[in-house]
Amino acid sequence: MDQITIQRIAQAHPKIRQQLLQQYQEANNLLGKGARLRFAYVYRTPKEQDALFNKRPKVTNAKGWQSIHNYGIAFDIVLLYDNDSNGTFEEASWSQIRDFDKDSKADWMEIVNYFKSKGWEWGGDWKSFKDAPHFQLKKANGTSYRWQELKSMIDSNDIIEDSNGIVYPNI
Repeated sequence: MDQITIQRIAQAHPKIRQQLLQQYQEANNLLGKGARLRFAYVYRTPKEQDALFNKRPKVTNAKGWQSIHNYGIAFDIVLLYDNDSNGTFEEASWSQIRDFDKDSKADWMEIVNYFKSKGWEWGGDWKSFKDAPHFQLKKANGTSYRWQELKSMIDSNDIIEDSNGIVYPNI
């Protein structure tokens, strides 16, 4: 288990935290010894999103409030590898073909397929701007949340506030 990821999950939307933590644990267990799943991002403030938007080279098309991360219902992944078996996980990887545990399944795709099976939308399936590390919650009917509807909930005070003072739309 990755403590950084657990801390990040604690900032996910309150309605999905427990489910996301359980799914993280299950997904992480799919990886063999010497590999670990980390959530690189879960919740991002609009200010953090703007900083990413303004980075060069370009890393996102979304300004503050235009990212599903700003509402706590998205996460990005990275795989960590302990190449020398000393427990330090010295390599971060976004390779979609690496099979560290040699089970004939790419580690990345094992994680992707797991989260897709749990109903998460994967950015690697998008047609225009593929975002392979990105996953976001779908509505109960299977459609995607749009940032405009989530922002509208915030603006109309249809919100949930957690003990950290983070405000989320009342999905």
